[in-house]
Amino acid sequence: MSEETLLDFPTDFPIKIMGERRDDFAQAMVELVLRHAPDFRPETVEMRASSKGNFLSVTCTVRATSKAQLDALYREITAHPWVKMAL
Repeated sequence: MSEETLLDFPTDFPIKIMGERRDDFAQAMVELVLRHAPDFRPETVEMRASSKGNFLSVTCTVRATSKAQLDALYREITAHPWVKMAL
């Protein structure tokens, strides 16, 4: 039995990760994404600081090949202690 999804794979899928603003936050998120999407290109990362500068959002667009891949990636991202939210 396959799980239903509205996505057709493979597809480019943006993941926005918000967390503490620290020097190594973006690098840590890139390393985490690369474990699940080895063909991810780190130079495509988009970063944006919050208005007060306390938080950073990192958007990584991955070439997703399955719902299972995205689920595993989201699980690892949201389990990271620096991450506040992932969309």
